Amino acid sequence: MNGVLNVYKEKGYTSHDVVAKLRGICHQKKIGHTGTLDPDATGVLPVCFGNATKLCDFLTDQTKTYQAKMLLGKTSDTYDASGVMLTEADTSQLTKEAVEAAIFSFVPGYDQVPPMYSAKKVGGKKLYELARQGIEIERKSVPVKIGPIVIDEMDLPHVTFTVTCSKGTYIRSLIHDIGQKLSCGALMEELVRTRVSSFALEDAIPLSEIGRLAKEGGIEEKMIPTDRVLSHYPALTAKPAADKLLANGNKVSAELVYISQNQTDAGNGGVVDITQNRTCRIYDSTGRFIGLYSREEDGGIFRPYKLFL
Repeated sequence: MNGVLNVYKEKGYTSHDVVAKLRGICHQKKIGHTGTLDPDATGVLPVCFGNATKLCDFLTDQTKTYQAKMLLGKTSDTYDASGVMLTEADTSQLTKEAVEAAIFSFVPGYDQVPPMYSAKKVGGKKLYELARQGIEIERKSVPVKIGPIVIDEMDLPHVTFTVTCSKGTYIRSLIHDIGQKLSCGALMEELVRTRVSSFALEDAIPLSEIGRLAKEGGIEEKMIPTDRVLSHYPALTAKPAADKLLANGNKVSAELVYISQNQTDAGNGGVVDITQNRTCRIYDSTGRFIGLYSREEDGGIFRPYKLFL
């Protein structure tokens, strides 16, 4: 199978666990996930099959949206409710206005220090491996983009908010930093990933349902084709003379491809002239998706950027 499955990751599973389960369910080895979720977190986990595994890095780099539940006044070594409690502070003086101001102060972004209990590697070792040995090391901050943030519910000291953020953002760290700003501490109680790029929570399928679909032979109906994931790139179709070049992963001249029927005509007799988009999807003359190609500066040549043959 080739394509992407929008999996609902349940509590208790790591992203690696989900992939292992799917390999057993689908009897297919070439499967990869698109970014880790903590075992206690739930939500959207796009999983790539077959030639779509080449999309893993691409999807990992996309913005993500989470709904998080924050508890003010407590801290833990893991920055969430699963860790060892470290401090407890009085929150009775906190006001809604002060909490809102602290949360929104992190928009549109800041330099974030990753938590010790994370899979981030420093010196070849994962931070959580050091943390479990009681070792804490200095971590470099990483610029992250935050926002928009919507506060869904506030019943102090509990706050539920939805946040969209860039790759590499730790929501646990964001919540910890909000607590530090309010001088009372905070930890993450719950986390649900609601969106990764175009993959939404309402369309995500739990493993139990995928198992049922496998028995009934209906998984492929739920699989999103590789090229559809890349539908925000313009589509070009090759003339028959270019088919062999494309099959061998070679560059092609702009004269050998034309705007696909579902694209806006360039108004130049079918010859490709894309001024805003230098990266395009290219299909051979039979309609088979070949991959992403990048147009050279002069517009005359398309070179392979990422092939999905």
